[in-house]
Amino acid sequence: MTYRRALVFVATTLTVISPQAGFAKPLRHGGKLLLTSGISSLEGAAGGGLTPWAVIAGNETNEGIGLSVHGTLVEMTDYDYQSAGIALGFRDRLELSYAHQYFNTNDIGTALALGKDYGFSQDVIGAKWRVAGDIAYDRMPAVAVGVQYKKNNNGAVARLLGARQDEGVDYYASISKLFLSRSILLSGTARLTKANQLGLLGFGGDKNKNYTLQLEGSAAWQLSRHLVVGSEFRSKPDNLGIAREDDWFDAFAALAVTRNVTATIAYTDLGSIATVSGQRGVMLSLQTSF
Repeated sequence: MTYRRALVFVATTLTVISPQAGFAKPLRHGGKLLLTSGISSLEGAAGGGLTPWAVIAGNETNEGIGLSVHGTLVEMTDYDYQSAGIALGFRDRLELSYAHQYFNTNDIGTALALGKDYGFSQDVIGAKWRVAGDIAYDRMPAVAVGVQYKKNNNGAVARLLGARQDEGVDYYASISKLFLSRSILLSGTARLTKANQLGLLGFGGDKNKNYTLQLEGSAAWQLSRHLVVGSEFRSKPDNLGIAREDDWFDAFAALAVTRNVTATIAYTDLGSIATVSGQRGVMLSLQTSF
C-alpha cells in the first residue's frame, strides 16, 4: 500500500464514521476521560507520539468497541516523514492497529546515490493487550504487552545499507499511570527490537544482528481538561556501520479540540538519520477517535 493510498483510506474512514455511528453507541456516558487514551504513536499504537502507553485506542469503556484514525507529519532539517493509520480497541482490553509510514530523503537522496526525493516506506501491524490495572481508576498502574510486525517495502536498498532483513517483529511491555490529584501522567516502555530507524532502514545490520533491549518513557502534565504538555524519550539500537542511529526526544502539546478530535504539535530531536546528523524539526498529528 502506497502512502497516497493510505491517506485516501484514512480520509474515507473519517468521512463515513461519525459520533453517531455504531462504534459510539456502546460508550458509557461518553467513554473515557479526555486524552487518557493518548494519541497514535508513529507505529500506530495508542500512547505518545514516540512511544506506546499501556492504554487502548478509542474512547470505548470496557463495555464497547472503539476506533481511532490518525495522520502524522514530521518535518526535519533534511528529511520528512508521514504516517497514517487506524486502530481498534475492544472493551478497553485489546488493541489492533495498522500504520503506513513514508520517509522522504528529499535532496539527501541524491548524495546517497538513491535519487532526489527517494522514499522509504513500511507497513506496521500491531496488537496490544492490557493485562492489568487502569491508567486512571485503579490503584495499580495500567500494564500492557504488545507486538508489532513491520514490513519494509525497500528491502533491496536496505540491504545495500547493511541491513540483514526487510521485515521484523518488535516486542514491548508498557506501564502507565495518571495521578489524577496532580494531573501528571508517567509511562515507561521496554522494547526488544532489531529495527533500524523504526524499520525504515531494515532490521539488524553489520554491527549487530540480534535483538537489543531499548527503553522509552513519557511524562505529561494536564494543564486543563483539554490541554496536555509533556516530553518523551526513546532509546534506539545502532546496528548499521554506515549510518549511526541516535536516541530520540520530543516536547509536545496535545489539545482535545472536541471529545472526538485531538491535535498534537511537538518539537523533535531525532539526532543522526541515514548519515546526516542534527535532524530536528516539528511533528504535527491529527487524530479522531470514537
